[in-house]
Amino acid sequence: MAPPVAHRSGSNKRAQLGLFAGYVVAGASALVGAILLVISIWSPQTFQGLRTMASDLASPAGQAGAVTRTGGRSFFEAIAGYYDAGSKNAELEREIAIARVRLAEAEALRQENERLKGVLNLMSGDTEPVATARLIGSTSSSTRRFAYLSAGTDDGVTNGMPVTSPMGLVGRVLEAGRDSSRVLLLTDTESMVPVRRATDDVVAFAEGRADGSLRIRLINLGINPIELGDVFVTSGAGGLFRPGVAVAMATEITQDGAIAQLLSNPAATDVVIVEPIWHSDALQASEQPPEIALPED
Repeated sequence: MAPPVAHRSGSNKRAQLGLFAGYVVAGASALVGAILLVISIWSPQTFQGLRTMASDLASPAGQAGAVTRTGGRSFFEAIAGYYDAGSKNAELEREIAIARVRLAEAEALRQENERLKGVLNLMSGDTEPVATARLIGSTSSSTRRFAYLSAGTDDGVTNGMPVTSPMGLVGRVLEAGRDSSRVLLLTDTESMVPVRRATDDVVAFAEGRADGSLRIRLINLGINPIELGDVFVTSGAGGLFRPGVAVAMATEITQDGAIAQLLSNPAATDVVIVEPIWHSDALQASEQPPEIALPED
């Protein structure tokens, strides 16, 4: 069977009319466009009203788009600013932490300078020091109160010599080796130092209590003249300790004296000075055995 013959446009009147109408519309549009182009070139002001009307009609849509763009940009800028501020705050916190560490180091250095200045002032006094050393240990867990000194007989240290710090009296040398010495601290129960009140001649003895404090016992009993805050210094009696060295401050009043706080705390003392005995004959007298009277035949 033969295939059907394709229909041509010329065989259909309607199709011919449609094609003709298309040509007419295209030609009319081209003619109108040409006329408008000529008019716009010849007289640009002719279509100003139409252009303005079209611009006014499109203005709301443009404003809405601008607002949307501005809002989106502000939103992202706010997020970026938030993260930027967070990173800056974290950086500032790190800088503050570093500054606090530097401040603590500066304070420690200042305190160390003050201690060293105190040692220099102590060394530049009237008494010529025997040696300058460090406290290298102590008997914190024992009932006795001893400390160990990094100086010995090779440095000129001998038994009985006072040990002082910039804050006052620490104790006295109990045993001296070649390179180190053992110091009897003031807070030991076997320690007894003649003292007086710094403001007058109220004399007493400072006895160790083995708990970090001293007991001030008046020599002249009667009305207790001691008041809270009174500072006691060495009196020079006995000949071992030179007079005027700070010892303790009264913190509690008792019937026969006071309980006092040690001014030169060994736990907070690093550098100390070993001084010569105030009167050397005092140690010799204390080391001589007592004379025993023999019965007569």
